[in-house]
Amino acid sequence: MDQTKIGKFIAMRRKHVNLTQMQLAEKLGITDKAISKWERGIAMPDTAIMLELCDILNITVNELLSGEKIDMENNNQRNEQLLLDMAKELEAKNKTIWTSMSAIMIVSIIGLLAGIFMAAFLIPEGIWQLVTILAVCAVFLIPCFYALKLEVSVGAYKCKDCGHEIVPTYTEALNAMHMGFTRYLKCPKCNKRTWCKKVLKK
Repeated sequence: MDQTKIGKFIAMRRKHVNLTQMQLAEKLGITDKAISKWERGIAMPDTAIMLELCDILNITVNELLSGEKIDMENNNQRNEQLLLDMAKELEAKNKTIWTSMSAIMIVSIIGLLAGIFMAAFLIPEGIWQLVTILAVCAVFLIPCFYALKLEVSVGAYKCKDCGHEIVPTYTEALNAMHMGFTRYLKCPKCNKRTWCKKVLKK
């Protein structure tokens, strides 16, 4: 989706129905700054108000997301292209999140090993050495929890038995045994616990 194109289209349609940014904002129950961000291509309308916005501007959601008026002959083709574009955009975002998560884990592990090494060799044996090692381990856990949140937010885990794709809650993933990106989860379809491998596409 081209946010700049969509923004210009929103501005054009708003002017077409003789509304100022403030008037449109009042109708939608938001600020005129939000409208300004849409029209400049900085942000997109929230899905919760998208239908209402389209109704006010006398356009369809498909036209809004395309950033142009669409005639009926090209509508089906345009729908297919729009769905493909949205799927590609989601896949790209998922890959970005996945890369970020991997980077966080690598940096955290390096930091943990470096911290333990320094505590073991630079701090004399005793209570302060133990406190330092425990503090390093505690700090290491913070990015681990965040990385798990990112891991759960993209894709799904595939059941080894039936192939069903599972999207666990954060708590379920946290409590599940794991080896890398494979977690021991209960499948809601076959009701069996098995080692489920992470897959990016749901």
